[in-house]
Order: sequence, then structure tokens, then C-alpha cells
Amino acid sequence: MTVTTDAPARKAPREVPPSMVERMTLILDAFDGRAARLTLEEVACRSRLPRSTVHRILDSLVKLNWIEHATFGYRLGRRALGAGGDNGQSEIREAAAPLLHDLHMQTGMVVHLSVLDAHEMVCLDKVGGRMASTIPSRVGGRTPAHTTAGGKAFLAWLDPEQVDALCGGRLVRTTPNTITGLATLHLELNRIRQRRGLAFEREESSRGVACVGAAIRGPEGPVASLSISGDVRTAPLERVAPLVVDAAQQIGRTLYPELGAARRPVRPAAPVPVDTWSPEARTRVLGGRVGGWI
Repeated sequence: MTVTTDAPARKAPREVPPSMVERMTLILDAFDGRAARLTLEEVACRSRLPRSTVHRILDSLVKLNWIEHATFGYRLGRRALGAGGDNGQSEIREAAAPLLHDLHMQTGMVVHLSVLDAHEMVCLDKVGGRMASTIPSRVGGRTPAHTTAGGKAFLAWLDPEQVDALCGGRLVRTTPNTITGLATLHLELNRIRQRRGLAFEREESSRGVACVGAAIRGPEGPVASLSISGDVRTAPLERVAPLVVDAAQQIGRTLYPELGAARRPVRPAAPVPVDTWSPEARTRVLGGRVGGWI
């Protein structure tokens, strides 16, 4: 007589390799992609290593930035992603490319896509047609994060301790309007959070340039920033700010579709009028300071 059972078969424990490098490799191989998010038990199951061994090695990998530890569990960290190429930058550029073009066509202003690297923003893409030459930036160029609208929008969604670690002692002055004190920077980041993530900058990075930006956010925080820049004398930043927020959110939903499930559907790629928010809504978001700079 044959007895059957519905219980799932468990993989036999793997013989623990004597080499630490082999054990680390098994654990890193458990993450099958940039977006993989695993619990401790899942890593142990996939690597077939003892849970205590996995926990000890994961702690070391987190300290060395090969793995990140967040509320959901673990994912590949900065060094692991960087070892594989461009740290996901090509994916971000691909998702953002149509929106960058649309923003430029709608506003006539120069659009930037940037990511944070240490205390600087690195420009991944710049769209501006003939206007691009009027803004002193370039793809691959670096700018101190605290001086730009896109950088401040990114920093606003980090923990204050992270901001201190990144920017402490590095608040260099690039113009007379640059923020140079950590206390002042934290006040500015708090105002940005109160404005749903909108960041403004008026000649803080370059003379004659004004900018508005918003962060592109993933499940665990910001991954990039989107901003538009123009002449400080004529740029209608408050008027076009809602377009930046909408575009940043749409890019985030493209990169992380799970974020869109609980939000409103993505709008079709039809031309969007500049005044997408009512004056009353804009006033609430900008804290009643529609006519002035913050």
C-alpha cells in the first residue's frame, strides 16, 4: 500500500562550505534581481544554509553595503548593484525618458533627471533643445545635493541622520544664496515635505537659474529626482510645479508597478494643460506663498 502526503517537500540542508567567500556567494545568489526583497527565512531557504549562518553573514554584508536591510527584510545594496553595472540607472532613464520630453514640450524649460551619489547629484539625462545650453549642467556632471531643487527633493525623503552623514561638513557655497548650515537645510527639507515633496531653488546652485524639483520614490525611499530649470527672471515655477510632481509619480509607478495599485490610475500620455491644479490646490501645497519664493 502506497501512502501519499500533500506536505511540500523541504530541501535538504546544504553542507556548509568551508570558505566564507562561497557562503557569501550563495547568499548573494539568493537575490535573483535588482527588485528582489527577501526575508531572512527566504534567504536561508534559497541558499540552503543554516539560518544562524545566514543571519551572521547578512549582518556583515549590510555593514559593507553589499546588502540593505529595511522593514520588509533584505535586498541587494549599493555595492552589489554597482558591481553589476550602472546601479539601475539605465532602467531609471528608460522609464523617465518619455516624461522628460513631455515636460520640456509642455513648459519650454530644461528638464533634468538625477540620482544621489554620496553628497552629490549626478545628472543622468538632460532635455532642453536649444534652451539646454543656457543651463550650466551636463549629463554625467555632479552638483552638491543641497544646492539644487532636485537634490533637496531627494534629501527630504531621507532620515535626518542620513542627511547629516551625507552632508555634514560638506555644505559648500556655490553662490551667495546657497544654504551652508545643516540646521537651515533641515528646516528647508521639512518645508519640502510639507509641500508634498516640492522643492524650489533660486540661484542657489548657479547664478541666473531657478529650478523646481520632486523626488522619484520607490517602496523604500527616493531613487532619483526630476527637476525643471529656467531663467530666474521669467521661470513660472509655481505654475509648472504640479507637472513635475505628476511626472515624478508616474515614473515611480513605471519603475515600481506595485505602488500604483493603491493610487489613481496612470493618465494616458496625452498633452497635459499647464494648469493641472486649481489655484486653491496650488495655494494649499505651496503653503499660501504662491507669489513668493520659499
